[in-house]
Amino acid sequence: MLLLIQYTLIFASVLMLVALGGCFSEHSGVINIGLEGIMVMGALGGALMMKFLPAGTSAPVMLLLVVLAAMALGLIYSLLLAVAAVNFKADQTLVGTAMNLLGTAAATVFVKAMNTAENASNVSSTIQYIDAKKAFLVNIGGFEFNWFMVLALAALVLAYVTLYKTRFGLRLCACGEHPQAADSVGINVYKMRYAGVLISGVLGGLGGVVYITAGVSEWKFENGVAGFGFLALAVMIFGQWKPTRIALAALVFGLFRALGNVYTGFDFLKALNLPSGVYNMLPYIISLVILAFTSKKSRAPKAEGVPYDKGQR
Repeated sequence: MLLLIQYTLIFASVLMLVALGGCFSEHSGVINIGLEGIMVMGALGGALMMKFLPAGTSAPVMLLLVVLAAMALGLIYSLLLAVAAVNFKADQTLVGTAMNLLGTAAATVFVKAMNTAENASNVSSTIQYIDAKKAFLVNIGGFEFNWFMVLALAALVLAYVTLYKTRFGLRLCACGEHPQAADSVGINVYKMRYAGVLISGVLGGLGGVVYITAGVSEWKFENGVAGFGFLALAVMIFGQWKPTRIALAALVFGLFRALGNVYTGFDFLKALNLPSGVYNMLPYIISLVILAFTSKKSRAPKAEGVPYDKGQR
């Protein structure tokens, strides 16, 4: 049971971080389908930092630098969507899809080239971080506490306060609901949409490095992030674009994802003799079922996905 709670919390942290990122982007009026690719890039930034930091780096410094590297690469990669959607008014769904494909492919090519340069016989797309990963973990009575759980909780509180208690958040939401009205009172819609997308890049990148360090000490980048970016979108929709509801949805989806790792520890589940693949598919099946019954009542920001034209009224 302790292991189930541990995995539920860490997977929920990933989903919550990425879904909150999507929430900021869509509240600004930009659909961010590219969260999967942003996660991969954030994971790459964090993994490279863990690989190249010298042995003996203190845990706080390791944690800080890995988090900053993941967020920075996620932010830079999200600029692709921001420029395409805001400046060129491109189809946001197509741009996001391209970012997902490019993210995994680019990370795979880069890591393979790096490994080959170090050792000609090593053509894998794997980065190891066995010792570096220990900086994120604290063992409390058999429970493997991860500092990323605290970061996810802090991000939740900060997201709630930012969206509902600050001038910036209210302006961001206004740009996603009625950008023409926001512009008429002096709000720069283009800048707010840039801000929303870049925040989603920061949170998505952080979610990526949390995902690859959840229970493993190396990551093969050709595997991407196993659809967690899309699962985070389902969490965001189920949570009605509201941070508190997103947190609850993340816990539900995280629980089903965690079962794929620990089901052998429960006798009644083991007795069912189901293939492990069934448990790995559970969160995705659940997301389809939940969205099928709840999507009709979903209320997305009215102007999401609609390129803003200053000349329209």
